[in-house]
Amino acid sequence: MNVEHPSPPVAPRRPTKLVVHDDERVDEWYWLREKDDPEVIAHLEAENDHMRKVLAHTEPAQQLLFDEMIGRILETDMSVPANKGRWSYYSRTVEGLQYAISCRRLEPGGEEQVLLDQNELAEGHDYFTVVNHSVSPDASLLAYATDDDGSERYTLHIRDLASGEDLSDEVPDTYYGLAWAADNRTVFYTKVDDSMRPHQLWRHAVGTPASDDVLVFQEDDAHFFLGVHETLSERYILLGLESKVTSEVHYLRSDDPAGQFRVVQPREQGVEYEVDHHVDAGGERFFVVTNADGAENFKLVQAPVETPGRAHWTDVVPHRPDVRLDGIEVFAGHVVLFEKTAGLRQISVRRMSDGETHVIEQPEPVYTVYPETNLEFETRTFRFGYSSLVTPRSVYDYDLDGRSRGLLKRQPVLGGYDAEQYETVRVWATAPDGVKVPMSVVHRRGVALDGSSPTLLYGYGSYESSVDPTFSPLRLSLLERGFVFAIAHVRGGGEMGRHWYEDGKLLRKKNTFGDFVACARHLVAEGYTAPERLAIRGGSAGGLLMGAVTNMAPELFKAVVAVVPFVDVLTTMLDESLPLTVMEWEEWGNPRDDPEVYRYMKSYSPYDNVGAVAYPDMLVLGGLNDPRVSYWEPAKWVQRLRERSTSANTVVLKTEMGGGHMGPSGRYDAWREEALITTFVLDALGVPLPG
Repeated sequence: MNVEHPSPPVAPRRPTKLVVHDDERVDEWYWLREKDDPEVIAHLEAENDHMRKVLAHTEPAQQLLFDEMIGRILETDMSVPANKGRWSYYSRTVEGLQYAISCRRLEPGGEEQVLLDQNELAEGHDYFTVVNHSVSPDASLLAYATDDDGSERYTLHIRDLASGEDLSDEVPDTYYGLAWAADNRTVFYTKVDDSMRPHQLWRHAVGTPASDDVLVFQEDDAHFFLGVHETLSERYILLGLESKVTSEVHYLRSDDPAGQFRVVQPREQGVEYEVDHHVDAGGERFFVVTNADGAENFKLVQAPVETPGRAHWTDVVPHRPDVRLDGIEVFAGHVVLFEKTAGLRQISVRRMSDGETHVIEQPEPVYTVYPETNLEFETRTFRFGYSSLVTPRSVYDYDLDGRSRGLLKRQPVLGGYDAEQYETVRVWATAPDGVKVPMSVVHRRGVALDGSSPTLLYGYGSYESSVDPTFSPLRLSLLERGFVFAIAHVRGGGEMGRHWYEDGKLLRKKNTFGDFVACARHLVAEGYTAPERLAIRGGSAGGLLMGAVTNMAPELFKAVVAVVPFVDVLTTMLDESLPLTVMEWEEWGNPRDDPEVYRYMKSYSPYDNVGAVAYPDMLVLGGLNDPRVSYWEPAKWVQRLRERSTSANTVVLKTEMGGGHMGPSGRYDAWREEALITTFVLDALGVPLPG
């Protein structure tokens, strides 16, 4: 960005010596982690002021891009209703309102009943979100939990749907995960410990104070997260305990809420499994997706409910080396399997009666599919979503027996969008170790492969999470200006099976970074773009990716957008008091106890490896109340980048002072942030700004 801007704020250098394994590190800005220090808050606010001043010349363009983006969105809209019993449930949005309104109606043709208007609840709050939105089995009560500061500590409420009023029940400090018992009066929920690890399961009786709630289960091993949900059959409540590499599931009959949970299979290090339930005239059974017995890509087994342990597991769908079984959804007559093969998602359907199995075919070579809302066990219709980089999100009902599909809704794109003007392809880069790395690419048809196209390359690459190629109307503001948009499906993600994940974690984490750099070089070599026309973007663990590759090859990128970036990896992984650290050791390694892990992590941790090089223009975003990536990680990183960079390029920090890891909660606020990011990328790459 060739603009004059004021000098950035500089935090006082207060060196702190950190000594581990006889290695001394000096951290000049360690003190920025003191959230209660008024000087820290003043510094973050000064950074926000600086960001606004530096980007002031883009503010008219930001507004024009915001208007352009929302001009493609049907602001007053409604989701496809999902049926359960006599009711159909849906949400709708209203032009000018930030949040969705949850509704239902009796079928056929009943009047709308508003269950929850989040806009009313959010009044007076800069941040607001709802989770655990769940209706009781008899459809009379609604449980929901709210967070108004981004800390992800939720207050549980119970609403009487006949009156529309909340009951006196109010349970503070709950977390994700909720299950109703069959009596319509008992709710199971989770609580977190001081490190934000869900470790307790509680039982609440509707109409009683939270002080009377009963602690049902506590998990003391800090490697494990606790969760709870009901099976679609509504016969069982499942308590799940998961580390990064090990699982344990307990089950309780839903009609016996005061009973004792029983374990399906006691935990075995390295054995993962998840459970679902099926019942028919022949009896009931559990279906289990597991990696036991060397099933690296997971297999499907079944077991009797009364004796569900591993000794009684029998194969239903055996392990396949070329297909990763991600999960299942169980219906009365069918089991639906969610799979990955050749880097793409697919859905298979297995008939219960005879085991006949087929894949639901899809129309494009690069796409993604995913389950939509399916609320009924006794059904022969499965609802799924479909999208690609050129096809807007679409909702289909699929006849599980007849194998026919019906399009229920395609995301409207206003302003005359024509998918035929764009093309999407899958290309492959070669990593330094010879591995082929897939990329999903979209651009206008006929783009010149002469290196002149501005390009945005996105990446993540951790936790076996796949970044699937889906449509975004917001991205059109780039594509219509001649951009190439690409997703690098790097190792550490889950796109290519379990081995793809294993090859990008722990002491092989650097493969993630090498893959991304290889993808960027491939785009340049094939004429899609050039380094001075290439921007990159990632968030959270993808922000770690941004920091690592910028240290590795700063000359390859013109601009970087890092959202809530996990960049101070070594300091965080050494601190057991921080949220999630102990559990994360199975993803990144434990540098406290293992000198080899310490040295390896130190060699790639972005904050520890900022050098005296010419860094690109950088926009960095954080959240003050972020419980996953502490605000001080991006704040410290920005200070070190500015101090050590040999270029005069822009490095700006924007911190959400009332938000957390997920960014702005309201949809208009989120769109404004996207307009800011898009404007930053355009300006950094020298693409003319609107207006």
